[in-house]
Amino acid sequence: MRRTNIVPAKSVTVAGIAASLMLGIAGVALSPAPAKAVVYCTYVGYPQGCVARAGVVLRPRPVARAAVRHNAGGNLNGGVNRVGVRR
Repeated sequence: MRRTNIVPAKSVTVAGIAASLMLGIAGVALSPAPAKAVVYCTYVGYPQGCVARAGVVLRPRPVARAAVRHNAGGNLNGGVNRVGVRR
């Protein structure tokens, strides 16, 4: 039997380390810089640190209301519609 010529393990290891170093350097070099975007206000002081646009009237942020339960006490039988009360 003839043995085929296989690439030595040392050169594969060196190539893997070189590839990982190049990917690491590329990741650092191509990382995005912090954005210098302007966030405009939708309400007075919301979002935090926003900038008001010229000519826009800002209103106070609406107050969240409590959730309303529709048909409170209904659907006690788990959604199965039968005639009469079954408990």
